[in-house]
Amino acid sequence: PILNGVVVALSDAEKLADLAKFAGDAAFQEKFAAVKHANKVALAAYMKEQLGLVVDPGAMFDIQVKRIHEYKRQLLNLVETVALYDQIRSHPDRDWTPRVKLFGGKAAPSYHNAKMIIKLANDVARRVNSDPSVAGLLKVAFLPNYNVSLAEKVMPAADLSEQISTAGMEASGNGNMKLALNGALTIGTLDGANIEIMEHVGRENMVIFGLTAEDVARHRADGYSPRAIIEGSRELSQALAAIASGVFSPDDPNRYAGLIGGIFDHDWFMVAADFDAYASAQREVDRRWNDKPAWRAAAINNVAHVGWFSSD
Repeated sequence: PILNGVVVALSDAEKLADLAKFAGDAAFQEKFAAVKHANKVALAAYMKEQLGLVVDPGAMFDIQVKRIHEYKRQLLNLVETVALYDQIRSHPDRDWTPRVKLFGGKAAPSYHNAKMIIKLANDVARRVNSDPSVAGLLKVAFLPNYNVSLAEKVMPAADLSEQISTAGMEASGNGNMKLALNGALTIGTLDGANIEIMEHVGRENMVIFGLTAEDVARHRADGYSPRAIIEGSRELSQALAAIASGVFSPDDPNRYAGLIGGIFDHDWFMVAADFDAYASAQREVDRRWNDKPAWRAAAINNVAHVGWFSSD
């Protein structure tokens, strides 16, 4: 890339950091946004070809691509997606932020709950994408066969990076680094490499929510009761009831009874405990998205300050 006539070598962390000088420059923001949009157009074309799904490149591309595991909490993302779907249908008059929610990743062959989470993502996608009442506001897709070649399409197109593992359970991870390098804002817990990214990128350029590792440990030690939390959260209880009762699996109404029952009975991965904070953080993401100059500045600052992770 050329910035004001100066060639910048992106392999050089110091030169990459120079991008921060341009974070508030309107002309540079426009060029930066044009590159991001072109990458989103390319991913949209891929999805149309591979999945037959038409999405708007102007919508927020909200992406969670990683190994499917309960501690990585794709289930939390899906439950909030169901809650959002219900809210859009119940309040069509609100000024909703259009989103394209994308999931991708592989599960261990014998990991039953991980396989069920993949199934749920596809079932939610089928229902949401066929509902005209949310057309133009919400699309959902599980991208099959996630691999390096697909990551090369997905990561440059990401606006929002979902790094929402249960605090204290993510050893490191580097997908969050790759997404930040490609100009995605992170929504995440204070866990794993999110903490290091925050130290370099700045908390103001991320959206941090939820329990800390110490909070999680205290909840478990004190006899955490997910059922009480669920009953006290209208959005959460409605979303879980819809999934468990077969709204998204009419061909097999009991398909997700066990998966959702686990949240009521023990919720080891703190899905219920973090739901309200996560849903609130997502509405903060909406507010930020609608302030384009501020969003672009934050995205540029993400790119500028992750050079420290280049060896990873």
